[in-house]
Amino acid sequence: MKRSSRPPVLESRPSPRRRALSEEERALWDTVAKQVKPLRKHRLAKAHAAPPAGSSPVAQPIRLSSPARPVAAPPAPRAAKPQVPPLAPLGKRERTKLSRGRSEIEARLDLHGMTQTRAHHALTGFLHRAHHDGLTFVLVITGKGRSGGESGVLRRQVPEWLSLPEFRAFVVGFETAHIGHGGEGALYVRIRRARG
Repeated sequence: MKRSSRPPVLESRPSPRRRALSEEERALWDTVAKQVKPLRKHRLAKAHAAPPAGSSPVAQPIRLSSPARPVAAPPAPRAAKPQVPPLAPLGKRERTKLSRGRSEIEARLDLHGMTQTRAHHALTGFLHRAHHDGLTFVLVITGKGRSGGESGVLRRQVPEWLSLPEFRAFVVGFETAHIGHGGEGALYVRIRRARG
């Protein structure tokens, strides 16, 4: 028997046909394609660099990540809030000078008999004017307001108001006045110097 000299014919299998994308898949692909950004050149160069000598090339699997979410624009930087200066107690020397009359009390505000709303409004205007006029020490009279053993509302409220940020632009600090200026029913208030 003679053998044929022709090489054996290998049967080729038909290549699998690619199926068409559905509308939903096409829409998803379009969304992903719009969000893809090209790699930077140095990263691209590293990815295509030849493997080191002596190593065998290994195919790296391609990782598909989920579609990137649209990135919101970073919030606009907020203007830095001006720092609220802390309250500072009057020094012992200043307090002594005020109580002995060596330092002048440049203005007085008497809140006796006022409602809280009216007193707050009067105090705001008074401190604003004192600050604007460049005064240093003022006296705020709240009254002791003792009726039935309870201290007065303004005597409690005025120190709280003076501690609020809205008054810090005008007030450096405050303390209970000397008995000669009203004692517990009055406050020495040091006014912050106006800038400029």
